[in-house]
Amino acid sequence: MLIVTLTIGLIQLGLAFYVRNTLIDAAAEGARFASLADVQPSEGVDRTRRLIRDALGTEYADRVWLTEEDDVVAMHISAHLPLVGLIGIDRTLEVAGHAVREHLD
Repeated sequence: MLIVTLTIGLIQLGLAFYVRNTLIDAAAEGARFASLADVQPSEGVDRTRRLIRDALGTEYADRVWLTEEDDVVAMHISAHLPLVGLIGIDRTLEVAGHAVREHLD
């Protein structure tokens, strides 16, 4: 029984790391895309949501927003950390990706 419990715990931990790393990657890719000179910031948010939906599902793509400060674009994602399967406490996981804004000269 102990081995089964430990195995399930390790699988759940792996799933939580997978969700976290996927969200970090989506935020970074969305920020890089939104920072391009010929792209509107809203397109970066849409791309981030699409990446999350493709990898994790729509419930993880609900809270995505972009902030711009000086020449830095930041993509923020707030989601739930999976505790039992993909079920977890809402808004317990927040990640962000950053990129420097590109300018056409």
